[in-house]
Amino acid sequence: MRALLCRNLGTPKDLAYVADAPVPRPGAGEVLIKVRATGINYADVVMIKGQYQTKPPLPFAPGLECAGEVAELGPDVAGLAVGDAVLAKLAYGGLAEFALAPAFETYRKPPAMPWDVAASFYVAYVSSHVALRWQARLMPGERLLVLGAGGGTGLTAVELGKAMGAVVYAAASSADKLSLARSRGADHVVDYSAAALNEQINRMTDDDGVNVVFDPVGGDLFDPALSSLGWGGRYLLFGFVGGIPQIPANRLLVKHRSAMGSSLRYFQDRARDQLRQSVEELFALWSAGRLKPHVSRCFPLEHGAQAILELAERRATGRVVVEVAS
Repeated sequence: MRALLCRNLGTPKDLAYVADAPVPRPGAGEVLIKVRATGINYADVVMIKGQYQTKPPLPFAPGLECAGEVAELGPDVAGLAVGDAVLAKLAYGGLAEFALAPAFETYRKPPAMPWDVAASFYVAYVSSHVALRWQARLMPGERLLVLGAGGGTGLTAVELGKAMGAVVYAAASSADKLSLARSRGADHVVDYSAAALNEQINRMTDDDGVNVVFDPVGGDLFDPALSSLGWGGRYLLFGFVGGIPQIPANRLLVKHRSAMGSSLRYFQDRARDQLRQSVEELFALWSAGRLKPHVSRCFPLEHGAQAILELAERRATGRVVVEVAS
């Protein structure tokens, strides 16, 4: 099969496009998917460096989610059939013509959902939904500040925050990204390249601050975002593309704040009922037209390394997809 392989740990430029990779075989509880399209995530950048929590044996194909048709079922798989149109969360392997997925994370896609949307739906939307719904426990009427609101993850948090009844403050670094966030329901937009983030938020909220911060960025934005958090607020740590911050415990204590992480892996391993409920709620929101996934660019498989570079160099808005088969 055709595949984009990581033979040696490094950068996206080190990936090799091949036409003779072996087709994997499904084991117990696994599904073999004939891949139509694969969504690209920042975790792919980290994995090919050898710095991700999952460290596949070399060589391997990156790609943590895909959409396609079920080609084969492993033993002990129920509820799916060969030929089903599905989307799935993968351990890795999506940048290939065939990929293995756990059956419990393989879902029949909504019939009208396009392949590129289905391929890039799971990681961003499900990760954001479980974080806001189950971890931060976002409530209607609360104020939600989303950092990196023009990126793939931040944009989903903007949409979901609005769908959950929050007042959404979308923060990004350019007018184009803020315009995109506004088109997805943001009530207020904040350009953190123009003035201090916390000063803008405090002015917008009459110094009350926000109830929840959704932070997939970290780095230099952490400190002003923490200052934007009001009494009893929850700081949701979601990612660190800008660097890993150090949390000053005294600033949590003085305003009764909390800082919490949200890992999709927790729900995969320990809270599968909540995970499936999140997926069902998301499919219902999409089918009702309340979610509008933004796929900014699609690349063919042979140019998949360029797709990963889009994220590595933080040029992407919305989601980036690799089309594996027509």
